[in-house]
Amino acid sequence: MKIPRFAFETTDWDAVEPTVHAGKTGEALWRTRHFGDIRVRIVEYSPGYAADHWCEKGHVILCLEGELLTELNDGRREVLRAGMSYQVGDGVGAHRSQSDGGAKLFIVD
Repeated sequence: MKIPRFAFETTDWDAVEPTVHAGKTGEALWRTRHFGDIRVRIVEYSPGYAADHWCEKGHVILCLEGELLTELNDGRREVLRAGMSYQVGDGVGAHRSQSDGGAKLFIVD
């Protein structure tokens, strides 16, 4: 990732207007900022959330609260709990997420 030049600033995530994204089940609440081509988000998955698509975009994801199950298209299943992260590059492997009890994530992509 190449981080473009932009001025120092802070973000009050509670002040960022959320958008709702429906999953196959449940929903994801996104609070999103863009810095050039870099997207930074706080994402909250509702209990019972399951993604409605496979994603091939690269991410750096830190689980802040709850638990996230990520299924990879090669059959692997990885669980993130608070304080854990995963990193994956663009186009490396399709993945999709679900959360039985809900989760809050910090995501850079």
